[in-house]
Amino acid sequence: MSKQIQFVARAGGQVKGSIRVPGDKSVSHRSIILGSIAEGTTRVEGFLEGEDSLATLQAFRDMGVEIEGPDQGCVTIHGVGLHGLKKPEKPLYLGNSGTSMRLLAGLLSAQSFPVTLTGDSSLSKRPMNRVAKPLREMGALVATKEGGQPPLEFLGGSRLKGIDYQMPIASAQVKSCLLLAGLYAEGTTRVTEPAPTRDHTERMLKGFGYSVESELTPNGKQISLSGGGVLKAIDVRVPSDISSATFFLVAAAITPGSDLKLEKVGINPTRIGVLNILKQMGADLTLSNETDEGGEPVADIEIRYAPLRGIDIPVDQVPLAIDEFPALFIAAACAEGTTRLSGAEELRVKESDRIQVMADGLSALGVTNLVKEDGIVIEGGPIQGGTVDSHGDHRIAMSFAIAALRSSGEILINDCANVATSFPGFVELVNQVGMNVTSR
Repeated sequence: MSKQIQFVARAGGQVKGSIRVPGDKSVSHRSIILGSIAEGTTRVEGFLEGEDSLATLQAFRDMGVEIEGPDQGCVTIHGVGLHGLKKPEKPLYLGNSGTSMRLLAGLLSAQSFPVTLTGDSSLSKRPMNRVAKPLREMGALVATKEGGQPPLEFLGGSRLKGIDYQMPIASAQVKSCLLLAGLYAEGTTRVTEPAPTRDHTERMLKGFGYSVESELTPNGKQISLSGGGVLKAIDVRVPSDISSATFFLVAAAITPGSDLKLEKVGINPTRIGVLNILKQMGADLTLSNETDEGGEPVADIEIRYAPLRGIDIPVDQVPLAIDEFPALFIAAACAEGTTRLSGAEELRVKESDRIQVMADGLSALGVTNLVKEDGIVIEGGPIQGGTVDSHGDHRIAMSFAIAALRSSGEILINDCANVATSFPGFVELVNQVGMNVTSR
């Protein structure tokens, strides 16, 4: 049983200053995975020392990879090459990290040894058939619990063949899983995504010297690679995580008098839905010092308060902002008018059912909303104090902490231990910019 942590977010406060949020979680995961199977020594700066990415790091240590650190975001990985991983002595425990499980599934489906992937009670309920099914089509021997839930058991010794896979739902994790399996497969693996998803895996594979091709087809974007290549070690600089920056972007957008600068945030085009949506809602948001670090575009983001208005969120922005919606729901609650979200069924199978859990929390704080199968309708208006349950979902806990900037009373948020998975130091940083949040 994990320790119960409650956030107490006191009403009011301000948002001012210049801060840097922790490193990007997606890039941190992938730097460990690719560095471990590359030839040579990979050095990573800005690695996110949260529980999810540390779970990935530990899994590779358990498979015989020598990894130094992390020490203040610096990690040194002594790569063992594509075929150098060793059988772990016990199942690989991945905590709460769906990214770790789905990406490692691709990699481990091709190893010569048997291995089992397990997780905590939340991860053990998440759908894994979406990776198990296409991996089986490639020839992998993989077993799940009834209903396609973890643990995932790989029998080892599978000979994989490349496939053409049309993803039924746009998912970067499924795409990445199959590309990692494709490194080991005979022939070419092609994955077609029906809508754009984050492309960190393709970018980083290219950074490590592996040939990846992408082209637009009538069914969506097709990404392909052939098996049998080699990854060459590189230095990786991890940008600040736009998903973590989102809580501060929303905080400044909803709080009169705010003026905040977020430094060196990753602005990968597959991740900037939150910026596009906030701008459409009327946010005063500008980018400066745009540059490129290790194949990933970064910029400083400056945001000042401006009144927000409700919008119909464009469906094409939904996959580009899927992790940012809990915070955007708070922006919608503070906007004038009605905000409507549809086409976001994926939110129901995250660390929690984010549509329902956010709706319950908003209702507890007096915010009028209507839940739809694939989204939500939120009426902007006053936010009251009250008690909400995050259901162990880190993004929901942090979103309701931000809501206190505009609430009439303090907000108590239950079950916040998992904030450490993505954003260690969150409470300290929100207090640094002028909020009043404590954990107990």
